Amino acid sequence: MHKSYKNSQRGTKIFVGLILLIFGTMTFFPFLWMIFSSFKTNAEINQVVPTLLPQNPTFDNFIELFDRLNFGTYLKNTLIITFFSFAGLFLNAMAGYGFSKYDFKGKNKLFLLVLATMMIPGQVTMIPVYLILNAVNLTNTLAGIILPGLAGAFGIFLFRQFMSTISNEMIEAARLDGASEWYIFLRIILPVTRPILAVQGILTFIGGWNAFLWPLIIANDERFYTLSVGLQLLQGQHGSNYALQMAGATFMVVPILIVFLIFQKYILQGFNVSGMK
Repeated sequence: MHKSYKNSQRGTKIFVGLILLIFGTMTFFPFLWMIFSSFKTNAEINQVVPTLLPQNPTFDNFIELFDRLNFGTYLKNTLIITFFSFAGLFLNAMAGYGFSKYDFKGKNKLFLLVLATMMIPGQVTMIPVYLILNAVNLTNTLAGIILPGLAGAFGIFLFRQFMSTISNEMIEAARLDGASEWYIFLRIILPVTRPILAVQGILTFIGGWNAFLWPLIIANDERFYTLSVGLQLLQGQHGSNYALQMAGATFMVVPILIVFLIFQKYILQGFNVSGMK
C-alpha cells in the first residue's frame, strides 16, 4: 500500500514536471528565436523555410547598432538612469526605516498620505511634473528624467512593512553599545533586509532599464534618449530589417534575464522570509 502510494506520488510529479517543461519551452522559445535571429542576416530570417540556429552567425547587427544607430549614447543614458534609480532605492529604504522605527508627530497620517499616492496613476501626474520641471529648466536633461522616479510609495511601503518586524531590542542594544544611527542603518538594518533589497533592486533595474514613456516626454533631443526609446526609433526607421530589430530587442532583454537569474535566490527569500522577531 505504502509502495503503491509512493509510486503514485512519483508518477504525479513526473506528469506535472512534463507539463511544466512543455509550457516552459513554449514560453522560452520566442526568446531563443529572438536571440538566435539577432546573429542572422535579414535575408536568412526572411527565407521561406526558417531555421532556429543561424547558418552563418554574424555580429554585424550589433556593430551597426552602435556604429550607425547611436545605441552607445542610449546605453550610457540608460545606465546613468539605472544607477540613480538605485540611489532612489536607498532613499526608499531610509524612509521605510524612519516610518517603522521612529516616532514623530503625524507619522501615521504622513504614511497614509504616501500610500494614497499609490492610487494615483502615473499618467495623471506626468503633465504637472513636466510643468514643474519646465519651470526650473530641467526639461530635456538627464536630471529631469531621473528626479521624479527617485522615491516611490511602493518601495517605502515594502521596506516599512519588512523593517517593522525587526526586533527593537536589537536596535536598542546597538545604541547602548554606542553605535550611531547611520551605523545601525547601514550595518544592521540593511543586511537584514537583503531579500527585500534584492526584490526592489531587480524591480528598480527593470524600471530604469525599460524607461520609455517619461524619457520620451521630457527629452526632445536624441542625446538624452534611452534604449527603449532608441528601440522604438529603430522599429520605425528600419521596420523591414528584422535582424537589426532582433539585435536591438536582444540587447534590451538579455541583461534583465541575467540579473534575474543572479538574484533569483534572494527573490524567493523575499517572498518567504518573515523577518526577525
